[in-house]
Amino acid sequence: MSFRISLSGMNAASADLNVTSHNIANANTTGFKQSRAEFADVFPVSASGLSRNAIGAGVRLEKVAQQFAQGNVDFTGRALDMALSGQGFFTLSANGSMVYSRAGNFGTDRDGYVVNPAGQRLQVFLPNAGGNGFDTGRMSDLRLATGDSPPQATTSVEVGTNLPGNAVPPTITPFDANDPTTYNHTTSLTIYDSLGAPHTQSMYFIKTANPNEWQVQTQIDGTDVGTPQTLQYSSTGQLTAPATGRIALPAYTPTGGAAAMPITLELGDSTQYGNAFGVSSLTQDGYATGRLINIEVSSEGVVNARYTNGVSTPLGQVALTTFTNPQGLQPLGDNGWAETFESGQARRGAAGTSEFGLVQGGALEASNVDLTEQLVNMITAQRNFQANAQMISTQDQITQTVINIR
Repeated sequence: MSFRISLSGMNAASADLNVTSHNIANANTTGFKQSRAEFADVFPVSASGLSRNAIGAGVRLEKVAQQFAQGNVDFTGRALDMALSGQGFFTLSANGSMVYSRAGNFGTDRDGYVVNPAGQRLQVFLPNAGGNGFDTGRMSDLRLATGDSPPQATTSVEVGTNLPGNAVPPTITPFDANDPTTYNHTTSLTIYDSLGAPHTQSMYFIKTANPNEWQVQTQIDGTDVGTPQTLQYSSTGQLTAPATGRIALPAYTPTGGAAAMPITLELGDSTQYGNAFGVSSLTQDGYATGRLINIEVSSEGVVNARYTNGVSTPLGQVALTTFTNPQGLQPLGDNGWAETFESGQARRGAAGTSEFGLVQGGALEASNVDLTEQLVNMITAQRNFQANAQMISTQDQITQTVINIR
């Protein structure tokens, strides 16, 4: 009997060494979670129950439990590297089957899908149709946009100027953009048509003979857009007319096939102070065609594509999954786990909500293996193996002694 007891001890120690070896081998594996061998004693039980003087029958491996403690977060600077700080798993699709992982070393395949080294596709919540938030009830493969960002035609130009209060009307009329003596001041900016082509819009400010009154004439590419518009200021320098500060210009049709451009001048911040002309703000809402230059991931897991024209387009929000009992997950290899009955049903959500952690872009979660701890475990398991082997040797000597009795 003692031979079998010691043999079970040797098997248990060997299993402990195997688990420790597996942990040490994956000390540098991204997102790896160490395992722990858990053992239980063995007692023979009769039909009437356990006798008070029963001797145990050894030990057996009860469970190899995953330890989902947080690993260190190492910054890499790669756009598609992601690390989770807190609870949750990345949700991946392997040909339609859901796989869960803490390893965020993602890249792209030939079709532009974001995948891990095993080719499993990262799942995200898609943006809502109106661009307001994300549809957390619907997941899809994350695919990077490889095309250009479409242009947007300018519809509004905001002009913040200060016109000098002591200005005098030009001595020469009528207005001529090529003759600086026919206007007081000018400023210009670049605007864009519906095809993304740039155009130059210029505003010419002309003091009239009436007190605190100016006119502004707009040109696009040297062509007058409408007639001069009147600006009226109060005795304290505030714009009083137009009351809203907005001037709707007639639609300008550029050459090259672009759509007509109805532009609104926003002059609400315009003032008439002092004796110097100044421009405090000059902005417009259009932009040209943009090329993809970078992918950014926010702490909430929102993946944005940034383009050369300054546009940032959300491609999706990383879908995270958690379980009531993560230790019940089935290891699949390649840093992945699968849902089981023991793990409980998968619960999905976005980073930073409820029980889910945050996503760190440009970083990776390292293995949570502590090498010092594993080396101590190795020594302990080795001593256990030697002690059980010594028990077999001792029992063999006792058996030999009994056999040699005359």
